[in-house]
Amino acid sequence: MNPDFAFLVEVIVGGLLSGVMYALVAIGFVLIYKTSGVLNFAQGAMVLFAALTFVSLLERGLPFVGALAATLAVMVVLGLAVERAVLRPLVNQPPITLFMATLGVSYVIEGAAQLAWGTQVHGLDLGIDDTPFEIGGVLVSRFDLFAAGVAGLMVAALTAFFRYTHTGLAFRAVADDPFAALNAGLRLPRIWSAVWIAAGLVALVAGLLWGARLGVQFSLSLVVLKALPVLVLGGFDSIAGAILAGLIVGAVEKLSEVYLGPFIGGGIEGWIAYVAALAFLLVRPSGLLGLRSVERV
Repeated sequence: MNPDFAFLVEVIVGGLLSGVMYALVAIGFVLIYKTSGVLNFAQGAMVLFAALTFVSLLERGLPFVGALAATLAVMVVLGLAVERAVLRPLVNQPPITLFMATLGVSYVIEGAAQLAWGTQVHGLDLGIDDTPFEIGGVLVSRFDLFAAGVAGLMVAALTAFFRYTHTGLAFRAVADDPFAALNAGLRLPRIWSAVWIAAGLVALVAGLLWGARLGVQFSLSLVVLKALPVLVLGGFDSIAGAILAGLIVGAVEKLSEVYLGPFIGGGIEGWIAYVAALAFLLVRPSGLLGLRSVERV
């Protein structure tokens, strides 16, 4: 393979695999937004709390499986607590009120994590070697491939859940028309509780992968900012859109940093996704796969 072309492919593949990591965080947003219309800014704090709980339990002597099961239970309880104590009393309030509530919840969760587990930085080893291996002259990260595989399994599981299970069909019904779903006999509080639990499970997976990549520290909650351009591009109510947009954002970041960075200065990878999201927002506000809002005037 031509060396220049091989390098281009390597940059694109690296960007696509990085985009999968962004999409993992964005999926948590989508799950909440699809069924309740709430932009859950606390998702980043949930990612941090999950990773910090898991690594702290490991350091206290629990085996890997035991720590994973215990963290899973903690995230279920956390999701239920947030929905019942904060979001349920605010049903039918304006979207800005719900958004500000989740913003406050994010700081409460971060404070609770600090109170429970301390503020020190932790290393997290999932047993996946991050050394690259070569495929046709292209170097690919083993850890990124593992993360992509986990994300693929999660998307497949969520797709099957929404399509073939009674609860998943209820989720879709509530997302399409909550009032019609209520009239059909669906219990909205139960569905909202279930979807917050699902968001907690997604936060656990994202927290483990991001924690293994960056280390478990309080800046981990800022990965929520990486998910915002993904949500704008893919659509706030589409899981498939989150995956597609994550791949696009990852590829755009890497290509821009490598090929545009030398001409306009370094650090372009940190902000180019927001420029792309803003430009796309002006053309298609609903996102690539998001539902367009149709209103009669």
